Amino acid sequence: MKISNHSAVPVYTISGSSTARPLPEWLARKRKRSLKNDPEYASRVELLQDFEFEEASQCVRVSDDGQWVMSTGTYKPQIHTHYLPHLSLSFARHTTSLNTTFLLLSSDYSKSIHLQSDRSLAFHTPLGCHYTTRIPRYGRDLKYDKRSAEALIPAVGVNENGNGEVFRLNLEAGRYMRAYEIDVGGDDYASRGGGALQGGISTGSVNTAAIAEESHNLLAFGTSLGTVEFWDSRSKDRVGILQSPSHTGPVEGKQAITALEFDRSGLGLATGSSTGLIYLYDLRSPNPVLKKDQGYGYPIQTLIYLQSSTSTRTQISEPKILSADKRIIKIWSTQDGSPWTSVEPAVDINAVAWCKDSGMFLTANEGRQQHAFFVPQLGPAPKWCSFLDNLVEEMAEDPNDPNAYTSQKAGDVYDNYKFLTLQQLDSLNLSHLVGTTSLLRPYMHGYFVAQNLYEEAKLIADPFVWEEERNKRAKDKIDAERESRIRGNKKVTAKVNKRLAVKMMERAEKEERLQARRVLEMGGGEEEKQVTVSPVTGDDKPSGSLLSDHRFAKLFEDPDFAIDERSREFQLLNPSTKPPPSPLSRSTERRLTAVEEEALAEIPGTDTGSSSESDEPVPKSKDHGRISSTSYKRSGHRPQQQPQMLVSSSKRTSQAKDRTFGSRAERSKSAKVNTSTVVGEREMTFAPERNSKAQKVAPPEKRREKGRRSASGNIFRSM
Repeated sequence: MKISNHSAVPVYTISGSSTARPLPEWLARKRKRSLKNDPEYASRVELLQDFEFEEASQCVRVSDDGQWVMSTGTYKPQIHTHYLPHLSLSFARHTTSLNTTFLLLSSDYSKSIHLQSDRSLAFHTPLGCHYTTRIPRYGRDLKYDKRSAEALIPAVGVNENGNGEVFRLNLEAGRYMRAYEIDVGGDDYASRGGGALQGGISTGSVNTAAIAEESHNLLAFGTSLGTVEFWDSRSKDRVGILQSPSHTGPVEGKQAITALEFDRSGLGLATGSSTGLIYLYDLRSPNPVLKKDQGYGYPIQTLIYLQSSTSTRTQISEPKILSADKRIIKIWSTQDGSPWTSVEPAVDINAVAWCKDSGMFLTANEGRQQHAFFVPQLGPAPKWCSFLDNLVEEMAEDPNDPNAYTSQKAGDVYDNYKFLTLQQLDSLNLSHLVGTTSLLRPYMHGYFVAQNLYEEAKLIADPFVWEEERNKRAKDKIDAERESRIRGNKKVTAKVNKRLAVKMMERAEKEERLQARRVLEMGGGEEEKQVTVSPVTGDDKPSGSLLSDHRFAKLFEDPDFAIDERSREFQLLNPSTKPPPSPLSRSTERRLTAVEEEALAEIPGTDTGSSSESDEPVPKSKDHGRISSTSYKRSGHRPQQQPQMLVSSSKRTSQAKDRTFGSRAERSKSAKVNTSTVVGEREMTFAPERNSKAQKVAPPEKRREKGRRSASGNIFRSM
């Protein structure tokens, strides 16, 4: 796994000929065992099992459900189908001729149609080749119209009317329909066709096709003349012709359309020419909106609008397009044509497939191994290889940086080597090795030094470097904690549920203090990675709590979400929470009448004034046995009025009441009296005992006659 493009938007080559050396089949097993010590072979990443062909691959497609990848190649001509969740090859199948291109008709691999190089169409199922049919002339491309269930095959040459043809095979009827006739030049040598009917060299042809499936379902066909014809599949008639733009050079005048692609809206069209020029059109205007040069002059093979349904990064918010020829793959903006990133493999490219809603690309190329490229800033890794995200984050310098996943440093261009200048060599006391040993390899204005030698020299030159680095990390962690430390009393700005907000704020502050204490006890170092201090946002709300979560903002703003702490449900869930005083509590309390106040005033030692500042103890009334002070009542202390059941036989005692249950139990035990006032729960145990009265009174034994004995102890039988 290497970085293929050292730029602001890097591209990782997961598999391919530029990352790992393929082992030949004739290599001995002993040689394979010795490769375990080879660092290049040991660091390879085999994303898919047997994702290669014996010679080259021709085309690759990813199924709509994202579970299967089908690719064709040679030699011998064969088809490979991979099951992505297992990362393995499902099956391989040989064909009679070389495959030009193919399409997946179903959401998985079960139905596919293949355009062969021997003018045949082959239909494949999981059991094998289902049916094969021939076409009149060689096909250049293959498209499937889902609404009419027709396979469209643009072909080479002209018919008896001097027009090119796009053959229509109706899969529902099982026969060929009348072909679309496209103007590609005449059949004489003077016209553009150049003897097309007889099979001349400059034969006119329909090179490619495109269908706006997600919008108006318009058909577009690119010709060798550089024109694009639009056809309506409902009326089976031509609706317009898009001429090639005005040319300024002799080379541009010979360009032919080799690639077409509609965007999701159906209003944008991208065309690729045989000279490497790309034009972006708006169907409402015949003039191109943007012109882009691929740079190498090769025919454009693939055009893909990278419009993800789930945008995961800010970089994909702007629309982008992928263009590829046999030399390079480029990703650029559709607004101004500015380049975003690119990758240039070591072998020629034949086809490119994009895994939707991800940053993964699969290619078919002239090498033995097929390529797999990953662009992290374009999107996440697919579900079947989600581990690539962790690998890329480990390789990145700073994952929190918005421009993360950048390339390596200037000194890490080569593996296991460090680039040092002359000044750095002097600081490490290695300048005496210049010109005397092969450990220093000169390069530009410095030298490459082995990484192990550099680390040892740095440790010898500064033995306290690790201790200093450890102290620096600890200081940075403490400084970060000081920045997030609570300063003064935080003001809760919640409009609703203020008590809940204060409780959550106190809990978050307590957790922050505990985490800060752990950081200070560890003192930094390697252990500090296990402790994370949650920062405090600018509005003094701890991150990660409900106060800072926008999803629960209405909980503290909308009165409809107010919590009623006086409800029965809340008291059952929070039995220890004291409900707040009701604003109507003072108005609903029973106040003393004027007669009662006068009666209290006659009792000596009571104060009937309105002043409540007296701190003297208040005596109890002998008649009522309770505190009878108006100032004490007005200060907010009210005796709890509990219902009491008075029994006529009960007598009042002037003794002080016991405050605890234990004292009452001791009192009842000493007095041998069973009290009727029970507080709380009570346990009673009954043990069987003999009746003392029955033991004291013994029945008189009656004399019996001699010779008669009774075995029964029943008293009544002897009466």
